Amino acid sequence: MAATTAPPGRTAAFFDLDKTIIAKSSSMAFSRPFLAGGLISRRSVLRSTYAQFVFALGGADHDQMEKIRGFMSTLVAGWDVATVREIVADTLHHIVDPLVYDEAVELIEQHKAQGRDVVIVSTSGTEVVEPIGAMLGADMVVATRLEVVEGKYTGEIEYYAYAEEKARAIEELAALRGYDLAECYAYSDSITDVPMLEAVGHSFAVNPDKELRKVATTNDWPVLSFEKPVALRSRVQLAAKPTIAALAVGGVVAVGGVLWANSRKKRLEA
Repeated sequence: MAATTAPPGRTAAFFDLDKTIIAKSSSMAFSRPFLAGGLISRRSVLRSTYAQFVFALGGADHDQMEKIRGFMSTLVAGWDVATVREIVADTLHHIVDPLVYDEAVELIEQHKAQGRDVVIVSTSGTEVVEPIGAMLGADMVVATRLEVVEGKYTGEIEYYAYAEEKARAIEELAALRGYDLAECYAYSDSITDVPMLEAVGHSFAVNPDKELRKVATTNDWPVLSFEKPVALRSRVQLAAKPTIAALAVGGVVAVGGVLWANSRKKRLEA
């Protein structure tokens, strides 16, 4: 598809998650399992459903994303982290399988076959993004990290992987791992990810919102249309990828930890 033969040296393909790999917001997709697990109320499920509807209509803009972020931060305050991880693990395939684009899975497989690292860069929380990344066979993920005190979420955000921060994360990863960004790839659906797309040499708009489509046309970025869902459990090659546990103790946490530490250091120096 979009990928070509991997050039000499180290390269990566960076993927947004929501509406790029899967058809809806990954975090809000788990609202009903969280209801069944006693974490949220039916009213909160309705609010999540409304936020998902706004998101699905064509992409939430910056102001809408800020409202959704505020809602989600307030919602999770006091949740037990172990319970959240358990619910996500138990319901992952049931929730995510019908939502994953077959075209995205094929593209991920193609990049990996050509020797590129696959990195998911998502505004959703690590508790959701990490296991999805493991299921997809991603090498690393960059995701929003919520503050945890004594095993519970405080409602505060330690690291927010959004807009320009995604580009900074990619640049820091390139410095850490030796990526030649001019030869790297990036895929997203949202206008808020333009900084991420501009950080690499090969940018692709996937199911783009109206504003991103305009930018893609101006910059001659290819526009891809992903439509077909896939059941990941039927794809044997993905089943052999790293387990959730292996990914969590390896690259994923290391990347998140380094990026959060660097972000905190910059805030303290400001």
